[in-house]
Amino acid sequence: MTDVARLAGVSHQTVSRVLNGHPNVREQTRLRVRAAIAELGYRPNKAARALVTGRSQLIGVVAQNSTLYGPASLLAAFEQAAAEAGFAVSVGRVNVLDRASISAAVERHRDQRVAGIVVIAPTASANDAVGDVSAGIPLVTVDGDPERSTPLVTVDQAAGAFEATRHLLEAGHRTVWHVSGPPDWFDSAGRVRGWRSALESAGAEVPPLVPADWSAASGYRAGQMFARMPEVTAIFAANDHLALGILRAMSERGRNVPRDVSVVGFDDVPEAAYFIPPLTTIRPDFDAVARETLGLLLAQVGDGEVGASQRTIAPTLVKRDSVAPPA
Repeated sequence: MTDVARLAGVSHQTVSRVLNGHPNVREQTRLRVRAAIAELGYRPNKAARALVTGRSQLIGVVAQNSTLYGPASLLAAFEQAAAEAGFAVSVGRVNVLDRASISAAVERHRDQRVAGIVVIAPTASANDAVGDVSAGIPLVTVDGDPERSTPLVTVDQAAGAFEATRHLLEAGHRTVWHVSGPPDWFDSAGRVRGWRSALESAGAEVPPLVPADWSAASGYRAGQMFARMPEVTAIFAANDHLALGILRAMSERGRNVPRDVSVVGFDDVPEAAYFIPPLTTIRPDFDAVARETLGLLLAQVGDGEVGASQRTIAPTLVKRDSVAPPA
């Protein structure tokens, strides 16, 4: 830093202000310092800075080792948001979202002296583990239990499911069947609540819930059953992969979507617009979830207080060709 100051013809403190984005630096001076940094190839030593300031530029994330679209998209969005704020992200992946695995991942992050920790905790078992994390470190849970009093950011699953179900009812369907995700996932439970609430609000019959997992194969099995039930004219699937399996089963059984059966999914995976037919679905705003998560975490880093703030991000309905009035 002294070499940069000498080359730019400024003080050591001015270089520090430029590196930290301090507003009280003239633009001409800032450009001169940046030019000196580029010419010398100077890179700040983050470990040394953490020793001086007591604040690390590293954030720890605990996430399941999974390729499921929702959790993977959340993680990617958070890494991008953190990078834009000048933070690196260390991801501790666990095979099982249980107490022992999450606690071990959190301790590894603490050994790295991270500034704070984010736990993507979409299941009940993960939520239990979050309660074991010792106090004294900034912590935010993503997609966790909405009933917890700890800092939490989540997509409004119930609102998205309500909108999906209402869209099918407004198309003229007398009721809507639902293929749910795993019962121990908070996402799944919230979507069940929203589906049931929309039906009850409209005075429509609430048909039996059809439980499944998140896979297209599970949706295909549910679709084979629905294809043999002529009374089924509208289906809300808990995610787009379930919807894909339903579309395949309907096609094989000769039932046309949307002429015979309308289908709505959740997640808006990149392929959803290319399904046959293109899928109407609910789109979560993962970028907004990531920004809110980072904001809650850095607020704790800044004042050291662990509050109980919660943020709920509303998703949006994406209308495509898989919904039509009943025949």
